[in-house]
Amino acid sequence: MNSLEANIRENNTRGQLNTIRDNGDVPAIIYGGKSENQKVSISKKLLQVLIDKENFLSNIITLNVNGEAQNVLPREVKYHILTDEPTHVDFLRVLPGVKIKIEVPVNFINHEKSPGLKRGGVLNIVRRQVELKCPSEKIPASLTLDLEGIDIGESFKISSVKLDPEVVPTIQGRDFVIATLAAPTVMKEPEKPAEAEVAEGEEGAEGTEAAAPAEGEKPSTDSDKKDGDDKKTAEKKPSEEKK
Repeated sequence: MNSLEANIRENNTRGQLNTIRDNGDVPAIIYGGKSENQKVSISKKLLQVLIDKENFLSNIITLNVNGEAQNVLPREVKYHILTDEPTHVDFLRVLPGVKIKIEVPVNFINHEKSPGLKRGGVLNIVRRQVELKCPSEKIPASLTLDLEGIDIGESFKISSVKLDPEVVPTIQGRDFVIATLAAPTVMKEPEKPAEAEVAEGEEGAEGTEAAAPAEGEKPSTDSDKKDGDDKKTAEKKPSEEKK
C-alpha cells in the first residue's frame, strides 16, 4: 500500500492556499466517517508520483497525518488549467466494513491467444471502468478479462467476471456488456503458400519466353506473313507456265 506524509494546515484564504502551492505542497482535505474533516497539505512531488501510476483513484493510500496513520481513498483531484499540475485533492476515509462506490478499471490479457484478433477482429471496449459497491477492504485492483480462445462475434458481459459475493456492480437488473470482439471492415485473406507463388512465377516466365523474338530478329507481324505467302505464290507461277 502506498503512503504519503501529510501536515495539518489552518489556511483557508485563497492567498494562503497559493502560498502552500508555491512552497511545493498541495492542499487536501480528509472527510468521511464520524471524525471531523481534516485540512492537510502533502508534497506535490510525491503526490505526482502516485498520480502517474495506474488507477490512482481506485487505490487505497495511507496518509500519515502528524504521525497518525489513516487509510484513505482519493476521490477527486483538481488540476491547474495550464500546467496540469495537481492543485487540490479530496480523500475519503476508509473504514473497515463500510461499503463504498468505486470505479474499477478493466484489464484485458492474452491478446495474442485470441483467434478473432488474429483474423483481424477489433476489440470494441464499451466500458473501460465498472462502478462497484463493496467493502473498502475488498476493493479489487482491476477486473481482468481473458481473451484466450475468444473469436469474432463474442462478447464480455458483467456476468462473465468473477466477483466476490460482497462486491457487486452498481448497475443492477441487466447483464451489461463490457466489451465485444467485432469483425473487421475488410477481412484478412489467408496468405498463399510459398510453393504456389513460385509456381505462378514459373508459368509467367515460360509464357514470356515463348512470345519473345530471338536476339537480332524483328518480331513477326500479320503483314509480314501476308507478304511471305504472296512471294511463295509468285515463285510457283513460272513453273506452272512451263508445263
